Amino acid sequence: MPAKSKKQQMAAGAALAAKRGERSRSSLKGASRQMARSMSEEQLEDFARTRRKSLPTKKRSRDTNPSSKSARDRKTTSGKSRDR
Repeated sequence: MPAKSKKQQMAAGAALAAKRGERSRSSLKGASRQMARSMSEEQLEDFARTRRKSLPTKKRSRDTNPSSKSARDRKTTSGKSRDR
């Protein structure tokens, strides 16, 4: 399974280096520490091998409430209601 973002790919690379002993495990923080604990070396290789060029920097979170709208979607008109 390839990485979904540049940050995820970089975290996998750091976790893989720690698993292989190329980096100390105590230097890991956050996502890379969790990945090193929970994933096999083979899984980490798959994530770390992903090309970064086409990936977003950060994965966009899913909107859990489909009825809520972003500020861009809530454009207001000139103060007048459309119902009139």
